[in-house]
Formats: sequence, structure tokens, C-alpha cells
Amino acid sequence: MARIPDAFIDDLLARTDIVEVVGARVPLKRKGKEYAAPCPFHDERTPSFYVSPTKQFYHCFGCGAHGTAISFLMNYDRLEFLDAVEELARAANMEVPRENRQRAPDNDTRGVYEALDAAARFYRQQLAGSGKAQDYLDRRGVDAEIRELFAIGYAPEGYSGLKDALGTDERRLKLLERAGLLSKNDRGHSYDKFRDRVMFPIADRRGRTIAFGGRVLGADDGPKYLNSPETALFHKGRELYGLWQVRQAQQKIARLIVVEGYMDVIALFQHGLREAVATLGTATTADHAELLFRNAPDVVFCFDGDAAGRRAATKAMESVLPRMRDGRQAFFLFLPDGEDPDSLVRAEGAAGFEARLREATPLSQFFFDHFAEGVNLGTLDGKARLAERTQPLLAQIPDGAFADLMRQRLTELTGVGARAAAPPAQAPAQRNARSGRGGPAPKRSLVRTAITLLLQKPALALEAPADGGFALLRQPGVPLLAELIAIVQARPDISTGAVLEHFAGREEADALNKLAAVSLPGDEAAWRGEFLDALDRLVEQTRRQRVDELQAKQREGTLDAVDKAELRDLLTVLARPRTA
Repeated sequence: MARIPDAFIDDLLARTDIVEVVGARVPLKRKGKEYAAPCPFHDERTPSFYVSPTKQFYHCFGCGAHGTAISFLMNYDRLEFLDAVEELARAANMEVPRENRQRAPDNDTRGVYEALDAAARFYRQQLAGSGKAQDYLDRRGVDAEIRELFAIGYAPEGYSGLKDALGTDERRLKLLERAGLLSKNDRGHSYDKFRDRVMFPIADRRGRTIAFGGRVLGADDGPKYLNSPETALFHKGRELYGLWQVRQAQQKIARLIVVEGYMDVIALFQHGLREAVATLGTATTADHAELLFRNAPDVVFCFDGDAAGRRAATKAMESVLPRMRDGRQAFFLFLPDGEDPDSLVRAEGAAGFEARLREATPLSQFFFDHFAEGVNLGTLDGKARLAERTQPLLAQIPDGAFADLMRQRLTELTGVGARAAAPPAQAPAQRNARSGRGGPAPKRSLVRTAITLLLQKPALALEAPADGGFALLRQPGVPLLAELIAIVQARPDISTGAVLEHFAGREEADALNKLAAVSLPGDEAAWRGEFLDALDRLVEQTRRQRVDELQAKQREGTLDAVDKAELRDLLTVLARPRTA
């Protein structure tokens, strides 16, 4: 796949004014050196959303949303990364370069998109001429507006309706095959994959058709639902049916309702609940969970109340937990036996289904109910078993209020963690009071201080020694600090926003964004002095670390002549008084 060079992203962000990008969509007010507004990503009355023109990034102190102009367009306009880059590039009169851009003619994905779009039009034309397909949709209560909104169609009977209409030459046949619309028999002859089925086009996040789902009209006509196979454009574990339509129905999505079938989504839309999406015949994946929360803060999963539905809910819970940052909520609605969202909303109406949604089980309750099943919490053994079952998953929840409350709940149920919870509040102060320079707490604070200062003013890294001098220091955060310095030294004009964009998607991203949002006292001259002092101290700690290693070798009797010379030089350097 073509890749956009880092240098272009840096240049694009340098030419883009994030205040203009955000201000065109959110009313901003100047507040000191920054701009503030109520956060567009969660409901609030007091503005906690800030945009920094100097750092070229935004941060919400309420929900934690943060990023550059690129990520703002991705989250606010709901664009994919490449689309956001292209939109900013157009505004800046820049052409997006792509490394390894050349593609072989038979790998042209544009042709596959065109084949899928042509197939969608063909199926819609066939629906207009099929009385039994229209009859089926009439019986299910699907009106003309919903049929049009979801581009519902019909695949005719016979083995070559689509093939004869669209596969008029060898190239078109190959495109239909690559689009997953044709199958082959044992003799290698291709034929229509979908036959005598109501067709539901599956759209990507730009509204382009990437696959289909087909439902039989009769009870004995093969599998009830048939989906397109996985292709270069379609990966069922990454897509949600109906998400495109939800996005078109509302600018700000407060909630998503996750159901299992195409007709469940259709029925909920038909009754005014235009927040429904469906997984495509697969369990909820990590990609699904991320996609859901990228679009809405609240997600309600609807499952059958039987054993299979409970297993599906457990899988969804496992996928959601690592993504439960503060401000996000997940719920589970278990349906009565023999019912699905389609039948329920038609029987009870939108108000009845809404009442069920309001009674959905919160993720926290489902989590502990699930793991406490069969456990006797009246015994120490049972409490230990619950703690053992839950702690691995609790460890996956991102730091924040939700994680704290979940661990607190475990303590309430089992007592585990109650004794360990008290010391940390006092221990750090005691350690700091006892420790001189070089103790554990100062080591961590030096690295954090240096990274925070770098994120305020990346150009400070240009004054750091090229070799770092501290890269071998065994201390959390040192590799990250060394990487940050190397990035800035390789790309001297890089902005804070571009630095953060470099780490987008990496586990360090959240921590870096929080540090970048810090407002430091003083001016750039003071920052420079503090940054260089922090590096000097880290270098000194590295030397002391090396002295400890060499003295250990000396005690073991393995110190050679080269080591002795190095130890002597290090002790001489460390004996010199530090300059102010």
C-alpha cells in the first residue's frame, strides 16, 4: 500500500493552522495564548477543550480527546487518515506524494470499487422488477425511504444474471471475481455468487460499496444469510453494517446500538432508532470496538439471552475493556428467548425498545456478574478465585477513573488490594524525603521533565548532544526521550503536533499528549536551562550506573586494564563539582 512520507506530514502540519481547521467547525474563543470551546466530542457546559496555535494540537481536559489537525478531521468529520490528509493538502495547495505509488494494472482497486458500485446499481434495478422481493420487504415493513437509504436490491435467480450484465470482457470478469461477486465450480467456470436473494450493500466509511450481504426469500433456499468473501477491500472484522447510514442521519452520534443482522438494523432505522449497526457474521473484534468508540461515547450491545448470546457478550466485553478510556460507556441488552431487535421493535415500537435500552446492563455489572458466576463469595477461596479471574482483564483497562472504580469494586467484593492501596499515598513522599539526587523518584521526574519540555518546544532537542550520553541509562522513559531527541534532530522544523502525529497509534501516544497539554511556567530561556540541566543530570546518572557496573566487576575480580582506565576516568569526572 502506498505510504505518505513523514516529511510531507511534517510540512503539511506546518502549513496548516489548526485554529482555522477547528474554528471552522467549533466556535473558539481566545483564552490567553490558546483558544477554548465546549468540547465537540462530549457534552459539557464549562469549556475544557483547548487549541494551541503554538503547539498546533488540541486537547480536552474533560474527556481526554487530543491530536493534530489530521486527527481532528478524522474524529470530527469522521474521515479516514488518507482522506483527512488529502483534505488538508487541498486547502494548502499541496499534492500528496506516496512512496511506491506505482501499481500494476491488474491491481487497480479503483476498478474493483467501480465493479461493486455497478453491481449495487444492477441489484437495485432488479428489485424494481421483482414482485416477490418487493413483497418480502413489504411484509417486513421496509418502506421506500429505507430501501433507498440502504440501497437495498435483489439478486435474480439463475447463475449468470450479474455476470452477463457486467462481465462483458475478460478484465471485467476479473474485477467481478476480485470483488467477491463470482464463484467458480470444479471445472473452473465462474457463476453468480448471489442468487435469488435480497441484497444489502455494505459501505465503507466513505460510503463506497465494498461488499454485500444477501438474504434468502424462502425458508429452504440455503443459508439464511450469505456474505461476500474477504477481499482486498473487505475485512468483516473491521466493518460495521449501517455505520455509513448512521453518520448521514446525525452529525453528533451520542450512542450506537450493536445488533447481529442486516434486518435488525433496517427495522430499528424504520422505527426511528437511527443508531443501529451490525457486525458482519463475526464476533466483536478489537477493530470493531475501536471503530464503535471512535464514533460514539456510548455503545449498547444487543444479544440473545441464551448461552450463545452470553458467549458473544463475553467476547465483546473482552474487546471493549482495553478501550474503556474515561468518557466511554458500554452496556449489554439481552433479549427474550426467540426474539431479535427486528421482532421486538415491530411488536413494541420505538418507545418499548427504548425502555429496554434504558434497562441495559452496564459493562461493570456484566463484568463482575460474569466472573462471579459459580463462585462462592462467602469464602476466602471464592474471593481469591474472583480476583484471579478478573485481574488480568482489569490490568488491560486504560488508566483513569473507570479503571480505578473497577479495581475499587473488586476490593469491595473480595478485599484484594485493600491493604496495598494505603501505602502508595504516603510512600512516595517518604522516599523523596530520604532520597538525594540520583534516588528513584528524581530519576523518573528528570525524564518526565525533559520530555515535557521537549513537547513544549521541540527545537530544544537541537541543543542536546548528538550521542545523547544517557541512552544506556536503565530507567523508564529513557528510550522514549532518546527517540524524541533523534526525531527532532532529524527533522529540525518539526512542530509539537507533528511529533504527536509521529506517535499516533503507539502505546506512548496518550501519555505524550497529556504531557504536551501541560502549561509550564516561565519562558523559552528558562525551559532551555531546565532541559539542558535535566540532560546533564541524566548523563551523570548514566556515569554512576556505569561506575556501579565496573565496581561490581572489580569485586568479582574480572576488571581488565581497559575497565580500570574507564573506571578511573569516570570517578575523576564525577568528582568534579557541577557547574551552575
